[in-house]
Amino acid sequence: MSAGATGVGSLPGGDAREAAKTVTGSFEEFPYLAELPARGPGADMIGRSLGLLVDMYAHVEPSGWRISDRPGRDTKRARSWLGEDLDALEEFTQGYAGKLKVQAVGPWTLAAALELHGGEAMLQDAGACRDLAGSLAEGLREHLADVRKRVPGAEVVLQLDEPSLTAVLLGRVRSASGYRTYRAVDRQVVEGALRDLFAVHEGEVVVHSCAPEVPFGLLRRAGATGVSFDFSLLTEREDDAIGEAVEGGTKLFAGVVPGTDAPLSDPGGSVMGVRKLWRRLGLAPGTLAESVVVTPSCGLAGASPAYARAVQAHCVRAARSLADNPE
Repeated sequence: MSAGATGVGSLPGGDAREAAKTVTGSFEEFPYLAELPARGPGADMIGRSLGLLVDMYAHVEPSGWRISDRPGRDTKRARSWLGEDLDALEEFTQGYAGKLKVQAVGPWTLAAALELHGGEAMLQDAGACRDLAGSLAEGLREHLADVRKRVPGAEVVLQLDEPSLTAVLLGRVRSASGYRTYRAVDRQVVEGALRDLFAVHEGEVVVHSCAPEVPFGLLRRAGATGVSFDFSLLTEREDDAIGEAVEGGTKLFAGVVPGTDAPLSDPGGSVMGVRKLWRRLGLAPGTLAESVVVTPSCGLAGASPAYARAVQAHCVRAARSLADNPE
């Protein structure tokens, strides 16, 4: 039986030890390094990932994150919070052996979010995008080595958050003025940059997007071993791509439980859609537990602390229900 449930990344609140305790208590077989964006800029997913960059820096402007010539207060804060989160995780994973997930924002969502000196997104400058992807690869290599040193028994799973990926591919990212959109980036270029980045990690690489129209085929070709998505946004148009992905060995991190406070159905009900999808695709029910990891639909930063705890426990029970009754 494979580890069947984990979280996406963010949690409410600002206490690193409390978060690490909750995550390791809920997901005993597949914990993750929590993100706590409520602490402020630098603890958000974009800021945290910009703090990982090597020889590239950013600071906060009223419009968002902008490139800097040297590390300033915002970079230092992002790095300090990441250190605090790693210390807390290390404390609660003493002697742990098994899967452990860490998240970072992928190069295309970063390029869509990070402004150049003039205020336009880095996305419009192909050379800058290449530099950004290279800097991120270098930073991730160091970060992953640090995680492995702190939790030596961990099989590290790297998750790259790419919620803007579909918008980048379809030319839907808005310019600074909001009046126009940036040109779509060529699929080959997007795929190549992702492939190079995935190569920094020898273990599993999962790409997460809670936007509609996740490009399953492109991610699989780039070498992602798993895709994490909001299950409620799937349409039957994606059936073929998902069927091919599963048959090719790609894991589905199915976000089946709402990420903000909502009534929770029984755990079996939460994974009913996954069972139906399997039947529709004509896949063998016995492969469900191997191929699917149950998660919330997105990060839990917008949830109440009580709901965030309840959802994580619920995901574990839903995964068990899927393994016990795949039909």
